[in-house]
Amino acid sequence: MAVDFPTEIKNLRSTMASVREVLDLEKLKKQIADLEEQSAAPDLWDDVESAQKITSALSRANAEKDRVENMDAAIDDLETLVEMGTEENDADTMAEAERELTKLTKAVGELEVRTLLNGEFDEREAVVTIRAGAGGVDAADFAEMLMRMYLRWAERHGYPTKVMDTSYAEEAGLKSATFEVNVPYAFGNLSVEAGTHRLVRISPFDNQGRRQTSFAAVEVVPLIETTDTIEIPENELKVDVFRSSGPGGQSVNTTDSAVRMTHIPTGTVVSMQNEKSQIQNRAAALRVMQSRLLLIKKQEEAAQKKELAGDVKASWGDQMRSYVLHPYQMVKDLRTEHEVGNTSGVFDGDIDGFVEAGIRWKRAADRDDD
Repeated sequence: MAVDFPTEIKNLRSTMASVREVLDLEKLKKQIADLEEQSAAPDLWDDVESAQKITSALSRANAEKDRVENMDAAIDDLETLVEMGTEENDADTMAEAERELTKLTKAVGELEVRTLLNGEFDEREAVVTIRAGAGGVDAADFAEMLMRMYLRWAERHGYPTKVMDTSYAEEAGLKSATFEVNVPYAFGNLSVEAGTHRLVRISPFDNQGRRQTSFAAVEVVPLIETTDTIEIPENELKVDVFRSSGPGGQSVNTTDSAVRMTHIPTGTVVSMQNEKSQIQNRAAALRVMQSRLLLIKKQEEAAQKKELAGDVKASWGDQMRSYVLHPYQMVKDLRTEHEVGNTSGVFDGDIDGFVEAGIRWKRAADRDDD
């Protein structure tokens, strides 16, 4: 079937109009001018931390503006290409235009999703914690599979990550693991991955070859910033130190450098063991603890608002995605209905489709709640 280029190009322009409206390009340009003025100050680097924030913000703002302007230019180029191919009745030119349309449709869709990330903490870096749930050794193995999936996803995009803590299970896999994804909007993207994940497969740990179902929980919180106001009184924290260990319980550290921090009022627990010293692990644990308590505070405020509005709904979370490896192969998100048959690709980090569908679903749900 011949491609209806005029309609497709019109749809692209319509989507870009929505993107520009959300981004507010004029406001963005004023922000860039202000940041450029700050970055030109002669004493900028007297405060290295402040200077890095200003230059990073300027770089991100310019990239955002360029992304929109370049996309508009690409749509104009596509329209010109279609006109040339139509006038000359050139099949090769029209084939090239079709390929370009496919690329542009995907790129504009990704940009549209990016503009949906406008929540309070969406632009933050992310702290991801994965915990094995019901299912014994299969659950621990599943937790390790999920950790690899997210680290491979980050690697595919060139996002830096830092593993903060790993607690290995006795036989195989992980009891829990915590890592950071250190790129802007990591929280906005990965927040839709939070919830209970389910794996169905023939267990490699069952000598009778039976099918097993196991679960793992994924928690995603925004990385705390120095400007956030989360003060934790010392008397609300219990700090235990212990010796770091690796797979199978083998010692990888001969000193008590690992830290387990408990927030007594909420029962929130954070463990850190991957830094070299107890001081570093304590600082890392405190930062993650602050991140979790910040999110808990915001969730409580949101829940209170819903209760006052008389509209209490079950939150999306429990068993939000199923990974079925037997008797058929399918990964399906139970909230968005997005599904993929290439399970090995998903476990190798190809989860952009799930993330995009999740962001669209979550924003639609937020609009319904407003």
